[in-house]
Amino acid sequence: MQIQPVLINGQWITSTGTTSFQAVNPATAEKLEPEFPVSAWDEIESAVEAAADAAKAMRGWPGERFAAFLEAYADEIEKRADDLVATAHAETGYPESPRLRDGELPRTTNQLRQAATHAREGSWAQPTIDTAAGIGSMFGPIGPVAVFGPNNFPFAFNSIAGGDFAAAVAAGNPVIAKGHSSHPKTTQIFAEAADAAAKATDMPAGFVQLIYRTSHADGCRLVSHPLMGAIGYTGGRSAGLTIKEAADKAGKPVYLELSSINPVFILPGALTERGADLAEEFKGSCLMGTGQFCTNPGLVVLKAGQTADAFIDAVKQKFEAAPAGILLGEGVQRGFQSGITAIQSAGATLVTGGLQTDGPGYSCANTLLKVSGSQFLENPEALQAEAFGNSSLIVVADSDEQLVKIAECLEGNLTGCIYSHTGDEDEGLYEQLAPALRQKVGRLLNDKMPTGVAVSPAMNHGGPFPSTGHPVFTSVGIPAAIHRFSMLQCFDNVRPQRLPEALQPKNPNGSLWRYIDGMYTQADYEA
Repeated sequence: MQIQPVLINGQWITSTGTTSFQAVNPATAEKLEPEFPVSAWDEIESAVEAAADAAKAMRGWPGERFAAFLEAYADEIEKRADDLVATAHAETGYPESPRLRDGELPRTTNQLRQAATHAREGSWAQPTIDTAAGIGSMFGPIGPVAVFGPNNFPFAFNSIAGGDFAAAVAAGNPVIAKGHSSHPKTTQIFAEAADAAAKATDMPAGFVQLIYRTSHADGCRLVSHPLMGAIGYTGGRSAGLTIKEAADKAGKPVYLELSSINPVFILPGALTERGADLAEEFKGSCLMGTGQFCTNPGLVVLKAGQTADAFIDAVKQKFEAAPAGILLGEGVQRGFQSGITAIQSAGATLVTGGLQTDGPGYSCANTLLKVSGSQFLENPEALQAEAFGNSSLIVVADSDEQLVKIAECLEGNLTGCIYSHTGDEDEGLYEQLAPALRQKVGRLLNDKMPTGVAVSPAMNHGGPFPSTGHPVFTSVGIPAAIHRFSMLQCFDNVRPQRLPEALQPKNPNGSLWRYIDGMYTQADYEA
């Protein structure tokens, strides 16, 4: 079986790696053709050097150049939609429709085009001018960016097509994409589209590159290479922290999305008012995509009482009636089972599920666990372990005070939700709970489940550790996401004609907001 080529310095070449791997269809547990290489270090270093050469060639380029590439790339992706959908379906088990074709693929091309708009418009660079001091500053490209993609979003977070990729390119950087072993063929198709778009828009040879897999040691060497600018990573906590340690030692900015259980607090008035509807809403959110979302609601907190008991019973019945979905691979299934076991060992009881289902593929029963609020507070760290998949833990608190204490002892999460009575019945409790939860999450929701992340300039897909490596940055939401892959560039007493166009006193482009002499303005900067 022929091993697939890698994309290095604008060419599809035979890998120098001596080992290979295959993707596995998670619905059947059967290996998929073809084989893909594990890149050797010399190959990885060649990619880094080519990316550094591309970064030099692109210095000073206007945002229009990168916008043209991003738009051409989105067009190329749409030409390959059928192949991408069919391949991703085989590699992930996700349904072709609506998940892949109608949801994730349009989101992917949309975020590429949003990135193009902001690259062209340029205000993400935040030009700031102090005329009296003769100083100007703005954000600019940081240099080669390595992007590590996850297993659970083959399109929207793909290392060579997703949000990190789009943001890095919009900032003016070349990208080395490190694919995920769960969907290498999908990533290869994206890379072919990116290569075509790069050539059509006359980008440098090392602008977009793809390797499918590295050893753990070489992955660490990649992120700590002296020529690297920054790293974007989405995936498991253990591997992410290993990447972070290597990058931190080398002083390389690394932006991590790691793990999150996304607590949902359902207040008593809401349960009394619409408990049956909330049980259905929760079931849909928790089991969507077999629970393999980074915003899956993995923890639900209720106040003890008959309405809480009724809610738990309703969710149990709905979990048992719903089909168990496909997990993304053997490793995900194994991690799910070990996570459930760990949560039970920490004191939770099994309400339903917890078992591997019969069949050829990777699947576990829809799983619901329960623990008292007192037990949770006695062992909060262990009971917040992530069981990535179709499961959730319900915590039953004894009092309003205990609800707030539970929020206060949570780890950092991407999201946190509070459901309350549509009138003012829960208002007093909400006012106690919301400030505590606000500090623990990147995005606070009311009366809405967390699954789904809108690609909006106002979105924060980030949060306190361990949901991400840094609470300031978002991985979704242009233009804010662009800043992760930029550096602040200051110019002091530099002659006007030598300044970047955005900092020149007289700039024909008057559409950008600039901070000049203590005031934001859209003036054309004529004297």
